[in-house]
Amino acid sequence: MGEVKKVVLAYSGGLDTSVILKWLQETYHCEVVTFTADIGQGEEVGIARTKAEALGVKEIYIEDLREEYARDYVFPMFRANAIYEGEYLLGTSIARPLIAKRLVDIARETGADAISHGATGKGNDQVRFELGAYALMPDVKVIAPWREWDLNSRQKLLDYAEKNGIAVEMKQGKKSPYSMDANLLHISYEGGILEDPWAEPEDDMWRWTVSPEMAPDKPVYIELEFAGGDIVSINGNKMTAATVMETLNTLGGQNGIGRDDIVENRYVGMKSRGCYETPAGTIMLKAHRAMESLTLDREVAHLKDELMPRYASLIYNGYWWSPERKMLQTMIDESQETVNGKVHLKLYKGNVTVVGRMSVTNSLFDSEIATFEDDAGAYDQADAAGFIKLNALRMRIAERLKQQSK
Repeated sequence: MGEVKKVVLAYSGGLDTSVILKWLQETYHCEVVTFTADIGQGEEVGIARTKAEALGVKEIYIEDLREEYARDYVFPMFRANAIYEGEYLLGTSIARPLIAKRLVDIARETGADAISHGATGKGNDQVRFELGAYALMPDVKVIAPWREWDLNSRQKLLDYAEKNGIAVEMKQGKKSPYSMDANLLHISYEGGILEDPWAEPEDDMWRWTVSPEMAPDKPVYIELEFAGGDIVSINGNKMTAATVMETLNTLGGQNGIGRDDIVENRYVGMKSRGCYETPAGTIMLKAHRAMESLTLDREVAHLKDELMPRYASLIYNGYWWSPERKMLQTMIDESQETVNGKVHLKLYKGNVTVVGRMSVTNSLFDSEIATFEDDAGAYDQADAAGFIKLNALRMRIAERLKQQSK
């Protein structure tokens, strides 16, 4: 263990990673560099500096990565309409590649020979962090304390903190029984009563959204403008990627949009029940599919839908930096050149409804052909007879053989 001279720790300043910081110093006798990322979790990250300094850390990185996260990770993923197992909008999954990248970048900048994280040995995040790190820095050493130590309960962590003079903020009032993770895309809840898949989540668990029953009785209409598959303005106001997400989180949350209760298949093999609030993501997915419905060629759209589950699984399982994900991204991004225009949405009591879509430059909708009224010869309906017979040929042959065999 003494071979590690310097390690970069993904550090939140909370109980787990504060204990990890001290444990690394004691166990590996190494210098620890801390890295704290603000990716829109809505918590004060500055306290991490004070706590790291109190534990003797000399090199402290605290970075606002909200814009990079939204622009370079979330938006590219939504160009693919990625959704895992038909439900999960990948809020935790897509944050991990960015954190892994910065851990590796900082390791290079500081001359560290190892990185460390606070993910447990049961979950997906250990895989995501480490696959990303190895893809970007093949020879990096990874230290995962939860796979090494015996501090496997909250009480043991508290006892260790007390023994080593580590400050622990004890929140006043009722402590949340849930394990939560938040960023610009979502907030997740696991543990507590959610470990019973039959138990309904408590109303006071949800943090970002009002219940659909308590949402306003009057719908809210919004207009989203797309350029190259990305939302660039809301109601005519140009916005950066992060600001788009912050605005849609607020609007969606106020209207009860984005709650989900899922049992998913973790990459490590077990099933896990979690609840999620993803207001912006729910709106973005609905709007993007509406924009594509008007501007994408049929076969391109269908091919994207066929490849999407594979793309989503790659992100869920931690393969953002893999050559296959990059290859798929190139294809997806190429398809988005025509995804330009506006989508009109109605937000009402947990629902997102598309009420209009338009594209001045790239619409493939031809009203003269699609009309039920007189199309003035734009489409010869008699042509359909031969088209149908040709497509029915194989089925007609099979049925004739079936009847002859009788």
